[in-house]
Amino acid sequence: MSSEIRLAFEHPSERAAATASGRVLDRISLRDHTVEVEIGAFQAERGSTQRICFNVVVEVTPLPDDVDDDVDRILSYDKVTEAIAHELSEERLNLLETLAERVAERILLEPQAVRVFVRIEKLDRGPGALGVEIVRSRDQLHHEAELEEPPHPRLMYLSNAAINSDNFTGWVDQMQSRQRPLILCVGGHELAVPRTGHKMTERRIDLLAIEQNAWRLAARDDRCVVVSTRTELDWAMKNGQISVWAPSKIVLDAVDGPSAPPSEPVELAVWFAATLEAGELIVIGADLPENPAVPLRAVSEKQSEL
Repeated sequence: MSSEIRLAFEHPSERAAATASGRVLDRISLRDHTVEVEIGAFQAERGSTQRICFNVVVEVTPLPDDVDDDVDRILSYDKVTEAIAHELSEERLNLLETLAERVAERILLEPQAVRVFVRIEKLDRGPGALGVEIVRSRDQLHHEAELEEPPHPRLMYLSNAAINSDNFTGWVDQMQSRQRPLILCVGGHELAVPRTGHKMTERRIDLLAIEQNAWRLAARDDRCVVVSTRTELDWAMKNGQISVWAPSKIVLDAVDGPSAPPSEPVELAVWFAATLEAGELIVIGADLPENPAVPLRAVSEKQSEL
């Protein structure tokens, strides 16, 4: 069997390696990702779902030397599965070719992506797998896929009195029922933290104090998950997870960071809400700052209804 014929049936990762140009690229892959969906041009394929299997390889620019194990600086695997889920949710399609083209275009919107191999197979249309495979590179795109509208989450700042309140679970229940991503923010605990007299180190200590309190809040309700990176937050907002913001990484990595110090946690939450284009920030048990950049609403920690 010639190498061309052999490669025609190999996994996209082998095909990517065999067709590599002189430019050295890294690769990430998604193997045997199977979903059930209604798809197909034949009448027998309408009104019922069938399994389709995705194998995707993305060639990406090599990681910088200073990546430092930082998930926000790489092309996350979630971006590949999200591209598939997005295109499957947009409309019912007749052709695997159309689906593959759209998935490839969406992946190539990511800054690190250079070339993508997409193989899609129907698993239930016969004794074998029926499918298509395409290869697309950034310079082949004729148009760009539409970017998703950001989710505009609701944020809720809780004072220590609010965290301890008997109303806490009820507040989370109410916010969860409103079908918009929810992110919880807190300040530091009332216990004293070390003082160094040094601005930079005290900033780090105050950020860590907020993160300790975030974990304390998360212990009150299993639905609340502490997150520290923008990648985690994006995934949580798209998948209905309630997040508790651990601020150190996002604050310290920000090019245009907050003007307020971590010792002013409501102002810090306002800055964070503005970066996320939040629809609202509810402040429970604390005073509202002046001239906020996002819509604010104050609630007493004794108030059960939001």
